[in-house]
Amino acid sequence: MLIRLSGYQGAASVHTRGLHHLSVGLTSLGLNPEITDNVTTTGLAAKALFDTVEREDAHICYMASGYLTARVPALAVLDLPMAAPDRLRAYEALDGSAGRILTDHIEQATDFHVLGFWDNGVRHISNRARPIRSVSDCSGLVIRTLDNTLYQDALRAFGFQPIVTDVRDLVDAVASGKVDAQENPIANTLSFGLHKHHRHLSLTGHIAGVALLLCRSAWFHALPAEIAAGIEAATARSTQAQRAWAIEEDRIGLEQFRASGVEVVEQGDLDLGSFKSAAMPVLKEALSRLDPELVKAYFGDMHPLVVG
Repeated sequence: MLIRLSGYQGAASVHTRGLHHLSVGLTSLGLNPEITDNVTTTGLAAKALFDTVEREDAHICYMASGYLTARVPALAVLDLPMAAPDRLRAYEALDGSAGRILTDHIEQATDFHVLGFWDNGVRHISNRARPIRSVSDCSGLVIRTLDNTLYQDALRAFGFQPIVTDVRDLVDAVASGKVDAQENPIANTLSFGLHKHHRHLSLTGHIAGVALLLCRSAWFHALPAEIAAGIEAATARSTQAQRAWAIEEDRIGLEQFRASGVEVVEQGDLDLGSFKSAAMPVLKEALSRLDPELVKAYFGDMHPLVVG
């Protein structure tokens, strides 16, 4: 049985490594996995993976959860600015009740089935203009971000002028100077070579990203029970591996930034209070639209307004 796996990042990314790890597991089940590492090299936008999976031209893909929030508003719990739980707490919640609630919302609003919640990195800000230590340093800078209203509202609150580009167009936007800044996990900023143009990196940690490992729900539920169970077991193992790689990638990436002369503004040198204060109205508005049960399941006793 042929199973096509697709992604939108290069061969070195932890997401692609996760797909290859999953491929090994699927092969052990007697399945025939076929991987497309990066659909953007074929001219497709990264977001086209949604359509690709819905048509079953691909069977499994990963995608930043923020791209799906407009269709599944409950996913905004993963997008709350300046309020993210630590990674291990987030993993536990996503493997437990919060993950089950989000999976139900996704299946009700779309034809996607969630196979796993991958680590999409803690998001930081790089720029070509100056060191950013407080929101006053963000004023007037054009920043590239995702097609996600909450991301854009938070960055606007910081003082940026947010614009959206697909991953396919990110490198050109940075290299050409179309944008002054961009926000991404350390691994993405490094793998796309954005540090060659942006010599300032501020470890704002404003959002902790999650990538959804998805397939088409109708396809998955039509599989023989033993095949479906085998795929779920293989994706669970790949999820654990991908998360471990993501944490290690941050450590390695920061070392590489410093070695290449990028000026890294550490969290201890940031006026985090100015970012939290600026984000507070956006955070409160987003929370007012979320189910308190879901917020509790994801954040536990550390309510995001306390963190924020």
